[in-house]
Amino acid sequence: MLRKFLILHSKSRHMFTLENDQLRITVSPRGAELQEICHKANGLQYLWGGDPAFWGKKSPVLFPIVGTLKKNTFYFEGQPFELGRHGFARDMDFVADGQGPHDLVLLLKDNQATQAHYPFRFEFRVIYQLSSNALSVTYQVLNRTKGDIYFSVGGHPAFRVPLVHGTTYSDYYLRFEQDEALLRWPISGEGLIETRPVELGQEGGRLGLTHALFARDALVFKSLRSRVVSLVSDKTTHGLDFHFGAFPYLGIWAAKGADFVCIEPWCGIADSVEADQQLVHKEGMIRLGESALFDRTWKTVFY
Repeated sequence: MLRKFLILHSKSRHMFTLENDQLRITVSPRGAELQEICHKANGLQYLWGGDPAFWGKKSPVLFPIVGTLKKNTFYFEGQPFELGRHGFARDMDFVADGQGPHDLVLLLKDNQATQAHYPFRFEFRVIYQLSSNALSVTYQVLNRTKGDIYFSVGGHPAFRVPLVHGTTYSDYYLRFEQDEALLRWPISGEGLIETRPVELGQEGGRLGLTHALFARDALVFKSLRSRVVSLVSDKTTHGLDFHFGAFPYLGIWAAKGADFVCIEPWCGIADSVEADQQLVHKEGMIRLGESALFDRTWKTVFY
């Protein structure tokens, strides 16, 4: 049972720590963002360190949109609203809403700043839970608007590659749970989704990692049969299994020349190049009724 308590506003950002006998994680209230995933038995750090020379984030939370809007604008009930890529949650301070020995709940509520860009009332919770050598992350949205709300949500965790000394980036690959055609949806120069997918040329459920793989931005997948993708290498027994469950989209990305790979479970997607910018027509938007609750969970098993 989670213990509820009140956190007063403070300019300092106290990091939260959860641990059990196998894992330790730290989480920042800014963006409810993971800062560390340490496997206590093997001593490995699984999360990217956030080097700003490449990419300063580590595991941003994407809400209330995923990806880029055409002209960074959507229309709702005839009114335009500007909203940047991946939404505002990743740059806002969350407050603690509950914590147990292996559970942490962080909360973001709508306010004047959010309503200027997104005209809905909501409670958005990010819930971290540890169990053995697994980390589960749940995104929970409560509609506090009179009427329906529309939103997307997703994760963006960056995992270190290579994981162990003596291995290189290209020693690692992503192994999908099932054989996949691996059709990616290209991203335009404006960050929008093109109209047709293209073949990656890698089949059999295995995607080898190279820095050149991300020369044209993220790999975006819409129709994967797999619900698990593993980061592994034939040169080490260490890796991870990433379970993305009911998330309908998956992104794979790394910054140019950086030693990480992001495995991104999404409930939404960037605007299409043909999008009409109407929020209610946007692909991947979730329509949630008044007072209704939505949640999605991804889980990673580390070894």
